[in-house]
Amino acid sequence: PLPKPPFWGSRVVERIPLSAIVPYLNEKMLFNVQWQYQRGPRGPEEFASFIDTEVRPIFRELMQRCEQDKIINPQAIYGYWPAQADENALIVYHPDDLNRQFARFEFPRQYKEPYWCISDFFRPVTSGEMDVVAFSVVTVGQRITEVAHEWLSADRYRDYLHLHGLGVESAEALAEYLHKQIRGGLGIADQDAREIPRLFQQKYQGSRYSFGYPACPRLEDQVKLWPLLDPERIGVSLTESFHLEPEQTTTALICHHPEAKYFNVR
Repeated sequence: PLPKPPFWGSRVVERIPLSAIVPYLNEKMLFNVQWQYQRGPRGPEEFASFIDTEVRPIFRELMQRCEQDKIINPQAIYGYWPAQADENALIVYHPDDLNRQFARFEFPRQYKEPYWCISDFFRPVTSGEMDVVAFSVVTVGQRITEVAHEWLSADRYRDYLHLHGLGVESAEALAEYLHKQIRGGLGIADQDAREIPRLFQQKYQGSRYSFGYPACPRLEDQVKLWPLLDPERIGVSLTESFHLEPEQTTTALICHHPEAKYFNVR
């Protein structure tokens, strides 16, 4: 069944409490990957104790400072648009005029089974039915990049690495948080796993595809988001090489189809 969005077009969320996105932080990615605290020769229990006594206090202290000094400023724009698939393309229509194309995205298709393409997860033009697609842009702001560079210039390398890694994972946590709100708006959040860590494993209906990643690898497609989302309303811009600024910013296309999951186009 086709879900009904709560509104058409985009909405700005200017203030999102930092406490709202903390539960969506992937601690494993933050501690083990971004911060590079590895188990090494430690046993599982010893490493868990090390994380609890040494690493998590660093996290809590840094989060407290980011909140007090407004180093992390979560903001977002998201919305819903009518859409249909045309072979490998996704056509996005103007909500007030379904004969007017707002944007057209061309996606690559896998060269081997199951030959997936993002457009496969939307009703085709030939069906006569109008589907719905969501788009989002989230950012934790410019301030965190500025502070991280200040710490790096002051030779505070450890503090810099901690803050930069936190910025990366905070942006991802914000995207996860907003995706859950979007699923709620579409009425499909009842398929979500109850435990947030399982959401990191896509235990929910639909999928969130970020531009530049395997299923939609062309960063230049983000140009087509500007008429839809107008990201400059939250201070987000696009460089000549199609990278987002501020640094810790991400965009996404969100579809509701139950079979939509991450995949590589190779």
